[in-house]
Amino acid sequence: MNLIDSELSKEKPTVRLRAFRAIDDLAACQLFLEGHTHVLTSIGVTNVTSSKHGWTTNPAAFVIIVESMDGKKVYGGARVHIAGGTEPLPIEQATVTIDASVTDVVWKYAQQGTGEICGLWNSREIAGYGIGSIFLTRAAVAISSQIGLTSLFALCAPYTVEMAESVGYHKLTTIGNNGTFYYPKMDLLATAMLHEDIRHLKTADEENRNAILNLRQSFNIVRSETLRKKSIEIHYNLDIPNLEKWDLEETIDHAKKKYLKKEWGDLGLNLFTDQS
Repeated sequence: MNLIDSELSKEKPTVRLRAFRAIDDLAACQLFLEGHTHVLTSIGVTNVTSSKHGWTTNPAAFVIIVESMDGKKVYGGARVHIAGGTEPLPIEQATVTIDASVTDVVWKYAQQGTGEICGLWNSREIAGYGIGSIFLTRAAVAISSQIGLTSLFALCAPYTVEMAESVGYHKLTTIGNNGTFYYPKMDLLATAMLHEDIRHLKTADEENRNAILNLRQSFNIVRSETLRKKSIEIHYNLDIPNLEKWDLEETIDHAKKKYLKKEWGDLGLNLFTDQS
């Protein structure tokens, strides 16, 4: 499906930013995959773990998409994967062969409910409006409290580290080379990051803390957002459907069983294969 909407206003685009559990909207997941894959291949990346297809059937994966108001086109998105789903977190898959201690670090936080923001992207059609950076990141942090999480991991490119810190993340220096890895290919550097205060956001700067708390107070709201003098109208739809079917404790229990068996730390597993 063509992701370009010729009617998208360049002066002030209008989009919907919608959250859902991956298994509840496979059609939207497919649009997400197509857009994300296109962006990655355009920069020569073909093997990023968070772009594999296994998350579409992972009951512990939540998705946020930026779509046209008619729902036919997707301009960007991000995901929140919960530790204890049918896959290890992307940060584990990406770094376990470099530093196996990542499984111990994730398990430490998984016991209270942890996840990872991953798969963040935006199309060229909407570049420069903050969709592929701050507004999706705020939304992902906002919905994490709905899911019940207390912390979040992330793998950040160098140009997104400062943005992640502004919403409350800090560098996770205990793994890799002082927190850095070459990923998803040898000429690209990634920094492991961790947000330890999803509930209260005391480590976020004032602007982002207030913005995230406001989204939590009204998950479904229309806001005019501005970044670097460019404005966009975002129809936030962050009240996750069917959340009564979500069981974080069951997911944590699953993470515990996997960790104790060391199944995800076993380098014999095909962690890097396409699980489509």
